[in-house]
Amino acid sequence: MKHTQVALLLLMLSVITQASTTEATTSMSPLIDTTLQYLSQPRETTASHLRMTPELFANVSGSLDDHGNCQCSVYLPDTTFPVQKAEQLQVIATTLVEKFERELSVVKEYSERIELYQQKILNLTIRVEHMEKNSVSYTELDFQLLKVEISDLDRLVTQLKSTVVGSNVIVDQIYLEIRNLTILVNELESLDKNNILSIRRQIVSLQNRLKECEESRNQTTVPPYFPPGSCIHGGLLNVSQPYVVKLNWRGSSYKYGSWGRDYSPSDPEREVYWVAPLTTDGIYFEYFRIYKTFDDLLLFKPMYERRITYGQGSGAALYNNIMYYHAYSSRNIAMYDIANNKVLLSKALPDVAIGNRFSYAGVSWQDIDFAVDENGLWVLYSTETNMGNIVISKLNETTLDVINTWQTRQYKPSVSNAFMLCGVLYATRTLSTRKEEIFYTYDTSTGQEGHVSIIMDKKLDTIQGISYSPTDQKLYVYNDGYLLRYDITFRH
Repeated sequence: MKHTQVALLLLMLSVITQASTTEATTSMSPLIDTTLQYLSQPRETTASHLRMTPELFANVSGSLDDHGNCQCSVYLPDTTFPVQKAEQLQVIATTLVEKFERELSVVKEYSERIELYQQKILNLTIRVEHMEKNSVSYTELDFQLLKVEISDLDRLVTQLKSTVVGSNVIVDQIYLEIRNLTILVNELESLDKNNILSIRRQIVSLQNRLKECEESRNQTTVPPYFPPGSCIHGGLLNVSQPYVVKLNWRGSSYKYGSWGRDYSPSDPEREVYWVAPLTTDGIYFEYFRIYKTFDDLLLFKPMYERRITYGQGSGAALYNNIMYYHAYSSRNIAMYDIANNKVLLSKALPDVAIGNRFSYAGVSWQDIDFAVDENGLWVLYSTETNMGNIVISKLNETTLDVINTWQTRQYKPSVSNAFMLCGVLYATRTLSTRKEEIFYTYDTSTGQEGHVSIIMDKKLDTIQGISYSPTDQKLYVYNDGYLLRYDITFRH
């Protein structure tokens, strides 16, 4: 019987080892427990133990071999492995893996798009902040381009938002930022004060209406008309309110300089303008621009830009396509051909005091001041001999020779600026930060001095240069970087 017990045990262990599923192993666990219990009591072979076998096994039969050993066959219950279910599970698992990979690729694509949108929003934010903080002129085209870019972002993020299942914090945040940018750009466009054409039309319209109102109130008769270039009038009577043309093309830091309109006796109707801001220290005259029309000047469209090395002070003047200026750190006056871009001649001005010795009040380094009127080219300066009083010299515009000279009794450093009109010197002085007075005259035709009181309003503190144009009979004033223009009324 001992051999029979061992054989039965080995058979049972073999069956347990060959079980392929959890279901089979679970069904065999009572048999294993019973077998172990049986082996723990090997000598007890009572009938009670044998009677337990039918409860664990079915269809059991036994026999003895030639050696007297007991042999038996055991038939386990049907434990067929669920192959079809396993195959279905494998197909489902494969499908889920493919879907997961597709969704993962979509998430990666959305992440890349979100990073791109964030960068675009950052760029737009920087541009909008730049527009808010700076006084750069932005045209309607700039705002339209911003709107197009923001509209594209809005469309793409809306599309992205619709494809994302559920709530996505990053997408919602980007969507909100784009909405805020749209509102901000619309506000900036509505508050834009640098649109030159539209604002200028409004300003010109208002100024014309105010001028008409003032004229209708103060005048009962129409002022007499005197043809440009003629001197048949009785001299300067009054000047209008200043018309602010624009800031000079180099910016508000360039407070010193001069500007005006060219006068050509052979072609008095020719429309050429010049603007010559000095360096920020108010010494060097280096760059200037020429504009073919007044509209070109308003729209920053120069015919050409020129550079000379170097002039000094804000006393330059343009006459018949030639720029006349004081050569730096010398007694020389020079003439520069703006069309051919070259210096034609440089010649010393006799006895002139230089080195900022007798400049105008509040205006440094204007030792020599050129002026143009109906009679031609003039130069205003001081000498030690005349003790700093204003000296007037008529120049030959081709040779720079002095034709005639007049010495006045008006001290040049007490004058804020001066200009010539029909052979008469008019000098100004400062009354306040917003008012200037034309107070002194000297008539070169008679040698007589005179005093007048013509008030000129100004926009800023200091007048750096005054140029009279016989072409349109206007004063061109450079006022701390701003270009002002005045109409003139003459006496009968």
